[in-house]
Amino acid sequence: MTEAGFTGEQQEYLKGFMAGVEARRGSLIPGGSEGGAPPDALRAAQDATLARGGKLVPQEDAKRAKHPLDRWDEMTARADANTFPKPIDDFIGRYHGLFFVGPAQDAFMCRLRIPGGILSAHQLDGIAGIAQDCAGPYADVTTRANLQLRDIPASKGIEVVARLADLGIVPRGTGADNIRNITASPTAGIDPQELVDTRPLVRALHHHILNTRDLFGLPRKFNISVAGCGAVEVLEESNDISLRAVETPGGLRYRLTLGGITGHRDFARPTGVVVKPDDAVRLCDAILRVFIAEGDRTDRKAARLKYVLDRLGIDTFLGLVEQRLGFALERVPEGVLRHTPPPSKHGHLGIHAQRQAGLNYIGLVTPVGRLTVAQLHGIADLARRFGSGTIRLTVWQNLLVSDIPDAAIDDACAAIAALGLGWQASNIRGGLVACTGNAGCKFAASNTKRHAAELAKFLDDRIVVDAPINIHLTGCHHSCAQHYVADIGLLGAKVERGEDLIEGYDLHVGGGSGPEQKIGRMILPKVAADGIGPAVLALLVAWMRDRAPGETFQSYTARHDDVALAAIAQAEHAPA
Repeated sequence: MTEAGFTGEQQEYLKGFMAGVEARRGSLIPGGSEGGAPPDALRAAQDATLARGGKLVPQEDAKRAKHPLDRWDEMTARADANTFPKPIDDFIGRYHGLFFVGPAQDAFMCRLRIPGGILSAHQLDGIAGIAQDCAGPYADVTTRANLQLRDIPASKGIEVVARLADLGIVPRGTGADNIRNITASPTAGIDPQELVDTRPLVRALHHHILNTRDLFGLPRKFNISVAGCGAVEVLEESNDISLRAVETPGGLRYRLTLGGITGHRDFARPTGVVVKPDDAVRLCDAILRVFIAEGDRTDRKAARLKYVLDRLGIDTFLGLVEQRLGFALERVPEGVLRHTPPPSKHGHLGIHAQRQAGLNYIGLVTPVGRLTVAQLHGIADLARRFGSGTIRLTVWQNLLVSDIPDAAIDDACAAIAALGLGWQASNIRGGLVACTGNAGCKFAASNTKRHAAELAKFLDDRIVVDAPINIHLTGCHHSCAQHYVADIGLLGAKVERGEDLIEGYDLHVGGGSGPEQKIGRMILPKVAADGIGPAVLALLVAWMRDRAPGETFQSYTARHDDVALAAIAQAEHAPA
């Protein structure tokens, strides 16, 4: 033995071991050794905020103390102890897809990550099994073409995340300050009118995000959408990054718009930039890195991309993106872009021919987005028996089953009906969207799913609407159901009735997306939930009675001022 108590061979081993430790420190720790990797983007942005004299919000302090992706052991310890997290620990857990939803429910919710909304029958069967064993016996289709599992006990949260990973579904980053599930054309690869199959780009973006640690250092949440211009609307203009396929004189490109956040009354803004499909991942990465560096870490309300664009302006922001990329972005005048026909309103329902001869997809109606375990297994089974085993979720809280031969359509429809589901809906139910509501979300003021079902029945019993109309119910200002872009948008509110506060809604009209892009306007505040049906019915009756030939509900409301519309909504009406 040497004086240090180690042999020469042992000393050489220790030297090599410590050299490896120092090399790893240089790659992981901000300000690592000279020649190592630069500081991570999260810490660098926080340091810059502090250097300017800013005070980090508690969520940033928590991320600074220990990266949320490195806290799995803390989450497993709580699961072993059968305890739910405290608020800041709940924030950390959302990096792994787990949300404690108390006090609305004494339970976790797990939001999945299904890029482009496309999954296999095997995965859907697995999700149903997890719901049966570890959660409430159902799943909710979300407005980001995704699924949520709810009613998960404290001891089962980790099991849910692990079993999802076994299925190839990694819910990492589906909550908190991260890039949420990528939405895309649900008919990608099968749509006769699409310009491009978005699946390769969505897949590349999905894996780039999951495997790039810096991209889990955002100041707030971030949404990305990719549209191939098929027949089903994906509401891409409500996203922070929107890529929409267009034909240019130079060939196929994606048109870039930025900063959509309809809950804050803003659509994504035109940039004049187009990008080749092969360069789209690099462009998104650069935009995200500018957002990481420039986003506000002192005020959560001002930490979204919209506010960076408000402060810097589009041109300055894009200049920073070009610095990150190392080359100039391609800009094309809007007038030379060639777009496909607009998507079909309510095109997410019914039977439609695919671009592949002899094959079809069927859009199923879901009751306000909720499917039981039996229905989930049944959908997986019919997708295997009659199609290719592929299920496609949409932002309209429903799903498509694709690749069904002409000869199998009748049998597939019979199987759908046997599950208590359908492929046809009234023009009221076809565009009915509702967030979770106060049955499962502490922010919501009203029980949106129950009220949506009641509203649809009330209206269908009294009126036949002969044109598609979208009605969205959202429980709070976060606007998960995007009430501002609906023909009729209902925002949860508490309403005084005598000495009590009861559930109700602020009534908005005139919103739209795609070719009808417009932010709705409020015409009546604080309408009690039991008064919403009569108010909406009065508006629909007046529209159908007084409209010009072919006039949409949006156009009808646009030519009436708020006072006139409020008077219509509050008037007595004959139908009963």
